[in-house]
Amino acid sequence: MKPLAIAALAAFIACPTLAQAETTLILGEAGPNRGARAEALNWFVDKTTELSGGDLKFDVQWGGALFGAGAALNGVADGVADLGTVISVYFPQEMVAYGIADLPLKNDDAWAGMKATDELMRTNEAIKANLADKNLVYIGTFTTSAVHIGCKGTAIRTATDIKGLKVRGVGAYGDAFKDLGANIVPMSVYDAYQGLDTGLLDCSQGYSYATVALKQHEVLTSYTLLNWGQVGALGILMNKDVFDSLSAENQKALMTAGAGLSDELGRLITADNEKAIETMRAAGVEIIELPDVQREILIKAGEKYVNAWVARADAAGLDGAGLLKEYKGLLAKYEAERDEKGYPWTR
Repeated sequence: MKPLAIAALAAFIACPTLAQAETTLILGEAGPNRGARAEALNWFVDKTTELSGGDLKFDVQWGGALFGAGAALNGVADGVADLGTVISVYFPQEMVAYGIADLPLKNDDAWAGMKATDELMRTNEAIKANLADKNLVYIGTFTTSAVHIGCKGTAIRTATDIKGLKVRGVGAYGDAFKDLGANIVPMSVYDAYQGLDTGLLDCSQGYSYATVALKQHEVLTSYTLLNWGQVGALGILMNKDVFDSLSAENQKALMTAGAGLSDELGRLITADNEKAIETMRAAGVEIIELPDVQREILIKAGEKYVNAWVARADAAGLDGAGLLKEYKGLLAKYEAERDEKGYPWTR
C-alpha cells in the first residue's frame, strides 16, 4: 500500500476513536440558570471539563426541562439524565442518609455545613453502599444556607415570641416552631410576600439571599438571625452505571470538581447573604440576632426531630447514632478550621 493511502487509512481509523474520547453528560436541574447555586453549578461544569482535559462536556437541562424536583432521584437512577440535582426532602426514605444535613442542629455556617456534609457523603462506606444499591453515586453538595425568620408588624427577640404567630415554616424547623406555639400556615416561599402583605402571615421562615431576591424586605419590619441550622441536603448525584463506564481519570475529574463545590458556593452564598442583610437594613428592616441562650431553646425543640431521623436511618439499615456523631464531629472540625484559618477564599 502506498504511504499516502496508509496515512489516509490511519486517519480514518483514528476518527471514531477521537470522537469517542469526548463524552457529553446530560445534567438535570430543576432550578433556573440564575442565582448563587446556578453559578456554582456552572463552575462545576466548567471545572470538570477543564480537569478532564475536555473529555467530559455537559448538556445542562435547566428549569426542570427533563424532570421536576420530585422526580429527580428516579430520573438520575433510571438514566433519564446522567446526573442531576437531587433535593433530599422530596425523598425522605431513599435519601435518609443525606437528610442528616437538614436536621435542626447547631449548624448555621454555610461553608462548614457543606464541607461536613460533603466529607460524610463521599467517605462513609455505609452511605456509599446505600447509594450504590439505588444505582447512584454522590458527586457534590449545595445548601440553602442558614434558616432565619422575617416578620411584619412584630419581631422575634426570644424563642417564646413565636407563640401565637401565623408562621410559614417548613421541615423540622417549621415543626419546632409549631411546638413552640406558632400557628403554621402551609404556603410556598414564593407566595410569602403576598401572605405577609395581606396579613395571612405574621412571619416567614427563609434564607437571607432568598428573602431579598423575592423582595420580601419590602413588606418586612424585622428579620431575626436565628443562628440555628440550615437546609443542606441537596446536591449532585450521578447514575452509577454511567459513572462506572468512565475512565478513572474522568471519574477523578468529576469527584474533584464536586468536592470544590463547597468552597465555590460557600464563597458565593456568604457574599449574597451579607449583601442581603445590608439591603434589608437600608430598607428600614430591623435586624435582630437571637441570643445564644434563646438559640439553645430552638435546638432543644428540634431534638425530637433529630431523634426521629436516627430511627429512620436505623430502619434503613444505617447506624443513625453513629452517623450523627460522625457528622457533628465533622461540623466541629470545619468550624475550627474556619476559626483558625478563615474561609478558603479569604486566605
